[in-house]
Amino acid sequence: MTPARRARWTEALVTTPSLAWLLVFFVVPTVIIFAITFKPVDLYGGIGKGWTLDTLKSLFNPNYPAIVWRTVWLSLATTAVCLILAVPCGYYVARSSDRWRQMLLLLIILPFWTSFLVRVFAWKVLLHPEGPLKHALAAVGLIGPDTLLLYNEKAILLVMVYTFLPFAILPIYAAAEKFDFRLLEAARDLGARPLRAFWSVFVPGIRRGLLTAVLVVFIPALGSYVIPDIVGGPNSEMIGNKIAQRTFSDRNLPHASGLSAFLTLGVLLPLLLVLALQRKKGEEAPSMQEVS
Repeated sequence: MTPARRARWTEALVTTPSLAWLLVFFVVPTVIIFAITFKPVDLYGGIGKGWTLDTLKSLFNPNYPAIVWRTVWLSLATTAVCLILAVPCGYYVARSSDRWRQMLLLLIILPFWTSFLVRVFAWKVLLHPEGPLKHALAAVGLIGPDTLLLYNEKAILLVMVYTFLPFAILPIYAAAEKFDFRLLEAARDLGARPLRAFWSVFVPGIRRGLLTAVLVVFIPALGSYVIPDIVGGPNSEMIGNKIAQRTFSDRNLPHASGLSAFLTLGVLLPLLLVLALQRKKGEEAPSMQEVS
């Protein structure tokens, strides 16, 4: 066996377990969800026989555009706020000494030691109309006595930022840890102000960490349903809440699958478009160099 063929066999053996895992637990369930979308509803809450397009027609519910818009803007706002907070945090942790770095990383992952539901319910108690936060803000005159901190979109955004912020900090810190901070010193020596050097040198240097942070925050935020269900009101539903409602309350599995398929396409299509553009840009760069 030639060395090249041996290397290919080794690579195939190494990647086969990961590919099998993705195929069994991601690709196959996704295909099943798309297939159920075209199945009729069973009267007993199951999946009927045959095939139909009724589920696709039912997705054009006049109430869904508002829910989709709420889901998208809350997810985008959560991602933006998490990035704004995570970039300086990741920078500071990466520049800290080893002793303080370990302590700061421990504080970042500390919320994961508590149940997700417990943390969300804690925010519900904190934001309650008779809760301590409401009384404290009213006492200093920042809000009025009739201001409602709970059961609105702002409460959902606050809790979602709190929930997903560690997921944004960790990849940014991982990228910042590998960044050569001497580049910042060089930029300052060339006359750049500290803030200009930070945004012009450091931020582009950790773009892979930023991209990872966007993905690990935006995608889970799109499918959130526990946070809107607990701290949001009846007019603060997201797509995840409708999927849960169609699955557990209405027992309409085809409709729930249709919403899930719609959400999956909404996530995959932009990602595939970005990958295609990057691949096209990577193919054009060598050809331009060859021409020159």
